[in-house]
Amino acid sequence: MSHQQGDDVDYLEDEHEMEEVDVFIDEFQDIELDGFDSDVNERRGIHLDGFGSDVDEFLDVELSDVESYIDELQETDMNYKIEDISAADVRNGRDIQGIPWERAIITREARRQIRLQEYQNYENIPQSDEISEKECKTTKKDGLYYDFRYNASSVIPTFSHTQLRNMISATSKHDVYLLSHFSLMHWSSLTCVKTEILDLSGHVAPYEKHPESQSEGFTHTEVSTLAVKDKLLVAGGLQGELIVKYLDEPGVCFCSQPTYDDDAITTAIEIKITVSGALHFFASNNDCGVRDFDMETFQLSNHFHLPWPVNHTSVSPDGRLLIVVGDDPGGMLVDSRNGMAFSHLCGHVDYSFASAWHPDGRTFATGNQDKTCRIWDCRNLSKSVTVLKGNLGAIRSISYTSDGRFMAMAESADFVHVFDVKSGYEVEQEIDFFGEISGVSFSPDTESLFIGLRNRTFGSLFEFGRRHNYSYHDAMI
Repeated sequence: MSHQQGDDVDYLEDEHEMEEVDVFIDEFQDIELDGFDSDVNERRGIHLDGFGSDVDEFLDVELSDVESYIDELQETDMNYKIEDISAADVRNGRDIQGIPWERAIITREARRQIRLQEYQNYENIPQSDEISEKECKTTKKDGLYYDFRYNASSVIPTFSHTQLRNMISATSKHDVYLLSHFSLMHWSSLTCVKTEILDLSGHVAPYEKHPESQSEGFTHTEVSTLAVKDKLLVAGGLQGELIVKYLDEPGVCFCSQPTYDDDAITTAIEIKITVSGALHFFASNNDCGVRDFDMETFQLSNHFHLPWPVNHTSVSPDGRLLIVVGDDPGGMLVDSRNGMAFSHLCGHVDYSFASAWHPDGRTFATGNQDKTCRIWDCRNLSKSVTVLKGNLGAIRSISYTSDGRFMAMAESADFVHVFDVKSGYEVEQEIDFFGEISGVSFSPDTESLFIGLRNRTFGSLFEFGRRHNYSYHDAMI
């Protein structure tokens, strides 16, 4: 992966965010707002009279002033907040992001076409998407599997590296964990309450000393990836940090920095019950390593070395195999016990940043910066069996439902595709919006799909609910 950190990463993210804010600045007609300080009004050049609930309803504001405008608005009215959006609001005609398209001088459809033409996909190999496009399957986009349920505008998902987007993890249909700046947060869709789980802006240290742990902990950790399973949360950092917390216990139980390499970024975390029945987590690193930690002993069980920086690793349902992808168009299928390569995966054109196993343990998916997701079958790995195409950017997150019926494929921005696996990936539901995606996660019971959206004005957490067709109800009517 590219080694941008700090200001370089912020620059890349801000560049996309400025493109997103452009929708709300340049294309909305001037309107009258009310309840805002007159000095601020004069500086902004906005006529205020009859202020509504949407902070995005303004024109004539410089791009550099957007964030300060919102800050000043919130400082002026301490009770002000961007309102959450419910399914009832959407049924009544409101946009799922709250964008007032009815006031725009351009339609949503026209803006979508402009966005498709102007968005700059991050590539390590130039024109990789043009090369891969020839193999892509044509799909039907009329599927409807998950209905919009809620937009939690009070929740602000973020990410720390523009190529790493696994920042959302659901543990039930009501509970989801995410990164918000330097905080690891919990959101309950049942109570609509967000709670800080861990503040990483200061000093974090484990409450007990274990082998392989740093008792002194870390300071000002920039989280690059996270995973939550049951009561275990594991976060990885841009300097190779690993922070482990049990959600039902106070404090942090384990801190480790297993590598001090200059390119030590922790790129992915996978929590898994291994063949022996022990709880482990696998950490992928940009130093060409995959590390297997035993959470019963808090020790490093295995360390596998790959020929290229590792961007993502997924463990098979039976715990025996690893999909490993990274800074190479090819991937590998690896034995989880000894790191031996079973097979090389050839087909992608650029670097890969996502992978996921189907629950059947026979098929799996890989996502790439060439804007494709490839489906593979372990029984014949000479070539991928299906190639799925994104619309806008790299495929940076992939997730299957626990029953194997659906697969979510998230692009870097604007689009999440939910494929019907049973149809052979022939039919999909396309969920579209405007903004960079921090991650996607199905709940373990398949009932909810959460999508994190990073955007300075409309950053939020989307919740979608699985649609059910209860035909026996119809038969009784």
